Amino acid sequence: MQTYSVFGKSGPELYQSIGARGPKLSIGMRAIAQTSFALTWTRKYETRGDACVLATAKPKLIITHLLPKPGNVLPAPIAAHWESFIVGVRAHERVHGDFIIEMVRKIEAATVGLTVAGDPNCRKIREEMTKRLGALSQEQRQRSRDFDRDELNAGGNVHTLILQLVNGG
Repeated sequence: MQTYSVFGKSGPELYQSIGARGPKLSIGMRAIAQTSFALTWTRKYETRGDACVLATAKPKLIITHLLPKPGNVLPAPIAAHWESFIVGVRAHERVHGDFIIEMVRKIEAATVGLTVAGDPNCRKIREEMTKRLGALSQEQRQRSRDFDRDELNAGGNVHTLILQLVNGG
């Protein structure tokens, strides 16, 4: 987990600082928190007859959650509101991490044992894997977007956390 500093002595000030200092999403857009990952693989391809088989694939997955952290001491009542807020945001980001882990498992299921006939040099199999991995990656991204939309819409968990921080502190 990584953090970035936010500053303020009230809920609205802290939320304003998140808006100014949070992870950049696009031009002019920032998030409260962000989950990212680095995924690399150790793969073993085998030639069996004229076919190529992906015999094993071992993932190395590093998931990083970037969360806000007050850079100043908070007054006691605000600290309690902040703690509720950050516990909820952390739980939200863990769901994104779970989606990533599920994607990695799906990649393993879709590729380990994959056999491409007429590919003794194991070139075509990589093209087939790229197609499969692309589809699984897009599925994970869409799932995360849908989850964020639900959580940030009126009545959603993150929306409620924001309102409690801003209105309660």
